[in-house]
Amino acid sequence: MAAVLQPNAIPTVKLLINGAWRNSTSSDWRDIVNPATQEVLARVPMCGADEIDEAVKSAAEAFKTWKNAPIGQRARIMLKLQELIRRDTKKLAACLTAEQGKTLPDAEGDVFRGLEVVEHAAGIGTLSLGEMAENVATGVDTYFIRQPIGVCAGITPFNFPAMIPLWMFPMAIVTGNTFVLKPSEQDPMTTVLLAELAMEAGVPAGVLNVVHGGKEAVDRLCTHPTVKAVSFVGSCHVGEHVYNLASTHGKRAQCMMGAKNHAIVMPDASKDQALNALVGAAFGAAGQRCMATSVAVLVGEANNWIPDIVEKAKSLKVNAGVIAGTDVGPVISKQAKARIEGLIAKGAAEGCKIDLDGRNVKVDGYPNGNFIAPTVISGVKPHHTVYTEEIFGPVLVIVSVDTLDEAIALTNANPYGNGTGIFTQSGAVARKFQNEIDVGQVGINVPIPVPVPYFSFTGSRGSKLGDLGPYGKQAVHFYTQVKTVTARWFDDAAVNGGNSGGVNTTISLK
Repeated sequence: MAAVLQPNAIPTVKLLINGAWRNSTSSDWRDIVNPATQEVLARVPMCGADEIDEAVKSAAEAFKTWKNAPIGQRARIMLKLQELIRRDTKKLAACLTAEQGKTLPDAEGDVFRGLEVVEHAAGIGTLSLGEMAENVATGVDTYFIRQPIGVCAGITPFNFPAMIPLWMFPMAIVTGNTFVLKPSEQDPMTTVLLAELAMEAGVPAGVLNVVHGGKEAVDRLCTHPTVKAVSFVGSCHVGEHVYNLASTHGKRAQCMMGAKNHAIVMPDASKDQALNALVGAAFGAAGQRCMATSVAVLVGEANNWIPDIVEKAKSLKVNAGVIAGTDVGPVISKQAKARIEGLIAKGAAEGCKIDLDGRNVKVDGYPNGNFIAPTVISGVKPHHTVYTEEIFGPVLVIVSVDTLDEAIALTNANPYGNGTGIFTQSGAVARKFQNEIDVGQVGINVPIPVPVPYFSFTGSRGSKLGDLGPYGKQAVHFYTQVKTVTARWFDDAAVNGGNSGGVNTTISLK
């Protein structure tokens, strides 16, 4: 691809600045490693402040003209981009699987959920409408318009290298802003492919820029005086740092962070459907979703279903993502694997019951892969480490309670508020749950309640910093500023006829 150079055997990922792919001058490079094989796929630069500044300067210069581009022109670029993403979905998924580890169907799903946002962005004409009130006073009209804010930046995580970038830059640039994108240094190649498609779709030079790096790059984007807004998705620790740093430097910030998503299973739930959904939500994408169901709260007699959960989890196939029929691929890195295994061991040491242990799984043909099989831990209490920590792996912890009220209280007491779900056949129970639960996104017989782009991602509490979500109408509000205009026009004929009565230095609103 154009964004990769091959000076030796190992490709290097390039920067996109002012419409051109170029080599980084950084002396610090990191390997991009296939999680299933440990093969080094490419090397990515850790950009310093000078290259970040150059990308921001390019975006600032492009903003001078892009902000005035007609809405129709911007919308047509989004229409073309969605066409190109559809054309290259297989290519994108293959790249994603190689560098991130997801199964191919899961990788295609990653691309598709981002594609939905691009399709929604194409409707910017109606999304960006203002409002008007006529005759707020005699001959006076008031209206507001939405205008872009300038250079915006996005910092994306490793677990969704297609979807999350597509949550960010399409909404930012379609509203008239320019953008500097820093993908995860662990798997940036899929994001680079998307940026190539954006250029092919007609995004002008400088409107979208791509840089790479770690903390230095993040900090420079958060403190650069020209950057007006920062969007972040990732861990709580980094998210809090990004939000505080960007906010104290006068920027808008939206940070979608960690989670401990609870699924409440009532005794009257449709058993097979509930357990299938629970197992899929817990172990799909190797549990590396911010919306993964990581806690099952079994209410009353539903606690008798633990053996059924274990059997369904056992049936899942662990293998490399490229192998047909794989349900659970590898986790992103050796370090992630060691951390997850350490937390499982901590659970056992604290007295939890390991009903299904996914450590030490062997995968034929992939002896060096970062594999962990589905793991089920029951007897978990709120003080146990496996409950308090976000494991971010194929681990489901089970908490047993007697009543719905206990389940609601448990969920509300948890510091995170990304998503939750309830499985029941009772409308009254579902309504009580959605009314009393203090979590941003609620599923009723839906395990991963991520809303479609017509709405907005609405995590809450410890899972979100900032008032507005990353796509939908909330993203339009985040990437625009409101300008209110009060206008009064005079009839020149009347004025020239002598009826003006002299200079009027006040405007009456009576």
